[in-house]
Amino acid sequence: ADDSGDEEPASQSDKSELHGTLKTLSSKLEDLSTCNDLIAKHGAALQRSLSELENLKLPAESGEKIKAVNERATLFRITSNAMINACRDFLDLAETHSRKWQRALQYEREQRIRLEETIEQLAKQHNSLERACRGAPGLSSSSTGVTSTAKGSVQSAKGEASDEDEETEYFDAMEDAPAFITVAADPKHHRRSGSNLSGASEGHPEDWNLEDSVFESSNQSSYNESTCKDLLPKKRRRTRIPDKPNYSLNLWSIMKNCIGKELSKIPMPVNFNEPLSMLQRLTEDLEYHELLDKAVKCESSTEQMCFVAAFSVSSYSTTVHRTAKPFNPLLGETYELDRLEEFGFRSLCEQVSHHPPAAAHHVYSKRGWTLWQEITIASKFRGKYLSIMPLGAIHLEFHSSGNHYVWRKVTSTVHNIIVGKLWIDQSGEIEIVNHKSKDKCQLKFTPYSYFSRDVPRKVTGVVSDANGKAHYVMSGTWDEKMECSKIVQSSHGSTSTEGKQKTVYQTLAPKVLWKKYPLPENAENMYFFSDLALTLNELEERVAPTDSRLRPDQRLMESGRWDEANVEKQRLEEKQRAVRRRREAEAVEALEEGKDYEGYIPLWFERKVDAVTGELICVYKGGYWEAKDKQDWSMCPDIF
Repeated sequence: ADDSGDEEPASQSDKSELHGTLKTLSSKLEDLSTCNDLIAKHGAALQRSLSELENLKLPAESGEKIKAVNERATLFRITSNAMINACRDFLDLAETHSRKWQRALQYEREQRIRLEETIEQLAKQHNSLERACRGAPGLSSSSTGVTSTAKGSVQSAKGEASDEDEETEYFDAMEDAPAFITVAADPKHHRRSGSNLSGASEGHPEDWNLEDSVFESSNQSSYNESTCKDLLPKKRRRTRIPDKPNYSLNLWSIMKNCIGKELSKIPMPVNFNEPLSMLQRLTEDLEYHELLDKAVKCESSTEQMCFVAAFSVSSYSTTVHRTAKPFNPLLGETYELDRLEEFGFRSLCEQVSHHPPAAAHHVYSKRGWTLWQEITIASKFRGKYLSIMPLGAIHLEFHSSGNHYVWRKVTSTVHNIIVGKLWIDQSGEIEIVNHKSKDKCQLKFTPYSYFSRDVPRKVTGVVSDANGKAHYVMSGTWDEKMECSKIVQSSHGSTSTEGKQKTVYQTLAPKVLWKKYPLPENAENMYFFSDLALTLNELEERVAPTDSRLRPDQRLMESGRWDEANVEKQRLEEKQRAVRRRREAEAVEALEEGKDYEGYIPLWFERKVDAVTGELICVYKGGYWEAKDKQDWSMCPDIF
């Protein structure tokens, strides 16, 4: 409100100044036209006078002088005519473009007025919705009760989402009814109706005897507690960071000029950031790595797929309250997370491209799996919401079985960018494919709808084998837990109103594969970081000089010195721009000399064509951990 109030007088003065300029220009053009007419008129009169003088009987010397003056007058007339024609063309051109400018100006003015009206309408709707919520305590309490019962989360999911009352404009959950229905089956009597079901595929309940093996206590990291704690004492890591300062900043004053632009190209103050880089956020996907440790033990590939699917969903659990933007990594920036002794894995990320921003990630676990990915983040600011589209495939390979899983991330949407409380939603589908056994898992992230009766943040899916036979049903929410139910029988149910036939799955009791860890105490004042996130920026010895932990602006922000962090952030970005300009100049020079210019070459990763997807992807080429052992970082660029 303050920002729009400040702009109104300025826009009026700009308008009057522009009209004054156009009026002066029109006046000068009219003067020029009058001068053209006078020059033509007086030039012709002068020519006639000189011709009359030339015809008079005068001495020879006078006649020669008059003849010379006449020739000069002729040249003057020709020049004047040329200038008159040029002026006439300029006048025609100016009049034509003046009309175009006026139309363009009018269009821009209308667009601005329309945008202002939209924002005003949005603010009024938001206020009316708040008043409606306060005026109906019974409704709000019941909605909160249902949500908290279903979700058990720190804050009411329905309460957060209710700030957005126009969400049905983008999503309508009513149109996307699930393609299947699950019903609980009695393990002893599930076969009794098999003969009456068309196209039924039957399973064996005796296969669902995993209580004492892999599915046991999947919601707890019992593997780590029972194994690692006995082998090695865990290194003590920090459990808190300085509280987030309470700085107020008008988001709209910055974002109004950014509509339709790529978010990574917009200079943003650290006020909208959290003190972690995108490389560290990418590493947070490993928070529930024990799911993959358990997947190693699975003998059946479809059982293993269930754990991989739960792992793919678990990576979104940290985003539910995390509305701040991570730092864009500098080109060549790296981040390592060495937990080989504690949890059996070590992870390395490197920023391999700046525009578009792309990060390569490689994780090796001595417990039997390797994960790698190259993720490019595409983001667009749409005025009322921000869409974040991660592009690129995630690869996961198990060493003993050779099972190779590939999947991609869904779209994240940040709502209420201008008015109201920020909240995040995940929407889309994930298809996980085992390229060895051809098993598949289709996961659907249901987008939030204000009028939907579904549990918010719902995720459902089916695990099927190479022949298309469904074995397990996955269900849960991306911010809380995922369950797996074994299918004992499937059949074709009734036809929906859209003409689609739904499949009915009879399942045994669900097993909890993954459950979110509770947030640490005082998390709301620490950017809602999880226990793992609190340790990611903790200073460690022997890391590369390009490691995100050593980035000065990020460190200053974590310490609460935001003004200094903003100054440091501008310095680093200008330093990076200078390097890019030098690289562009080298490219031009190489082109002029007819030489090939490779551009930026990643330090620890190399580009190869992936044998599974056929895509060009950055894969780890080795050397980092050896360089760390030797403490030889001579090849690292100076980016900080």
